[in-house]
Amino acid sequence: MARSRAAYEYTEAEDKSMRLGFLLIAAGLLSLLGLGCCWLRPALQERGGGGSANCTVLAVRQLGERFACTFSCGAACRGTARYPCLQVLVRTSRSSAPALLHEDERQLRSNPKCSYIPPCARDDQENSENVTYKQKYWKEKVGSQPFTCYFNQHLRPDDVMLKRTHDETVLLHCFLWPVVTFLVGVLIVVLTICAKSLAVRAEAIKKKKNL
Repeated sequence: MARSRAAYEYTEAEDKSMRLGFLLIAAGLLSLLGLGCCWLRPALQERGGGGSANCTVLAVRQLGERFACTFSCGAACRGTARYPCLQVLVRTSRSSAPALLHEDERQLRSNPKCSYIPPCARDDQENSENVTYKQKYWKEKVGSQPFTCYFNQHLRPDDVMLKRTHDETVLLHCFLWPVVTFLVGVLIVVLTICAKSLAVRAEAIKKKKNL
């Protein structure tokens, strides 16, 4: 019995390999749990009840109201500028009611009243020019041409997005890498145990031959 226990004692290298495997297994499980609670669940809730549709521009206008944005001009240099509010109203193929277009979910959360937030420049005039350029783009280049937009009737029935922040590729990677980490850990542990078992059997067979 003592010899059997001694034979199955892991060497230092095998012990390190086992620890690495268990560490990867734990990291994979914790990553799945953390991403599921902190990121994946909100992303799926955000996508729940939503879908894609064809959108057509109804009106493009600038409101008289201006909003503040924060610009950075160096490591210790920050300030506040202002930009005009651009609204792009569209009609979707799912509903005849007009909806307000937004760049994505992040822009919608940052400023739900406007369709576009320009890169914040120090000069208010530059911000106004950026917004005016975007206004001309929607009026002249897009016009009445249909384009794909995304909506969520449960969360934001009166708003649509030009693109999704959480698309299928991001969700796939959210699952993929923790699962790969977990499986690599399992593989390392299994291979280490199998290699040790084969080594013990080979040693036992060698001893029998020598007797």
